[in-house]
Amino acid sequence: MSSRRRLGARWRRHRPLRTRLAVAASAAVALVAVGVCTAAFFVIRYELYHQLDLNLTQSATLVIQQHRGEAPGVLAGECRFQSAPACAQVVPADPAKDPGKGYLLPVSPPVRQVAVGARNGYFTNITLPSGEPARMFTQRIGLQDKSLQVALRSDAVRKGVGQAAGLLSGVGAAGVLLAAALGYWVSRTGLAPVARLTATAEHIAATRDPSHRIELPPGPPDKEDEVTRLAASFNTMLGELEQSVTAQRRLVADASHELRTPLTALRTNAELLARADRLTPAQRDRASAALGRQIREVSVLVNDLIDLARDEEPTPLLEEVRLAPLLAHTVDTARTHWPATPFELDLSDASATLPGVPARLARLISNLLDNAAKFSPAGAPVEVVLLAGELTVRDHGPGIAPADLPHVFDRFYRAEQARALPGSGLGLAMARQIARAHGADLTAHQAPGGGALFRLTLPSEGGPG
Repeated sequence: MSSRRRLGARWRRHRPLRTRLAVAASAAVALVAVGVCTAAFFVIRYELYHQLDLNLTQSATLVIQQHRGEAPGVLAGECRFQSAPACAQVVPADPAKDPGKGYLLPVSPPVRQVAVGARNGYFTNITLPSGEPARMFTQRIGLQDKSLQVALRSDAVRKGVGQAAGLLSGVGAAGVLLAAALGYWVSRTGLAPVARLTATAEHIAATRDPSHRIELPPGPPDKEDEVTRLAASFNTMLGELEQSVTAQRRLVADASHELRTPLTALRTNAELLARADRLTPAQRDRASAALGRQIREVSVLVNDLIDLARDEEPTPLLEEVRLAPLLAHTVDTARTHWPATPFELDLSDASATLPGVPARLARLISNLLDNAAKFSPAGAPVEVVLLAGELTVRDHGPGIAPADLPHVFDRFYRAEQARALPGSGLGLAMARQIARAHGADLTAHQAPGGGALFRLTLPSEGGPG
């Protein structure tokens, strides 16, 4: 038994899905065809013999009517198919009363049992002395302790049963062949999307190009079958993979571009400090300060790139963060970094809370404040308001051009008026990533009267998304 299982498992491993499906479909249809033909054979056989048994019953009734009180012995010796009288004889219960001439039909102990009423009448197949097959019916005659045997030739019935068997065997064989053809056709057409899916997957694996798609059959989505939905899901997965690969390539390219300038400046200042004996003390101090500042900028840029490359926010040590104290502390820090910019803080919703990581939320708010202060003219206020489940940060700078508005949260995106200002173009991208990780929504708008307005909408039920 275990060897059969091993052979079956080995066959499934080494046979393609199309072959296994064709064999399964063919076997199912062939089994149905053979079953129907077998059932039809037994129905035909039963009906033919049933008709012959009815004729025997009618013949027995006719013989009893015509030979009532007849002595034991042969009554009719000519057995013809479906004719009356048939071969008939009367057999007593007592063998001592048998006629001296003997009997034409075989007499067995059950025949004597029928004569005394110990057994009911029955049908049986016999062979006549002439060699022809016959069907015999044995029945008791009233209360006379005698049994009547009548027989009809059954060679025509046997011939009909044989013909039916041959015909149904041919039909069953044709059904098996048709089942094999249909199984092959079903496997070929039904698995065509799977074959295309496999070919596309193999092509992508060979070329590493996820831009290819599987061609789907036309039709409404609600009428798609399981294989078509699988192909559609695979296309969706390929689209996500293509976007991910594109984003990674763009991130690497943009990071390389952004790192090139500070690394060049670092190398220049390092080479300059290597020849410190040729510099005045003031020049050495300026070069050393510039080197330290550039190292800090590169460190911040690298850390931002690492955080963004994860494309998700970690959620360790989640706690219920009260936004008002966190916002006040972050604004105080921003006032220290931007002494020329006044920050106006309005904590109307002082009870607002958000489950999350305080350090990450502080980074989000700090990025928004730094962005607002960077674009605000000297002395122009930055308005920070926490009200009704929303945090808004507004500046009074040049605002966001309509062409730039859809891209302000893209990595490394710098508007035309921002390219002369310090920064890497990662602050707003990181702010949105942190907001999404906490279930909030960060959007950018043109402020009424000029300037930019950033709105952080807190989740209605709280908790990271």
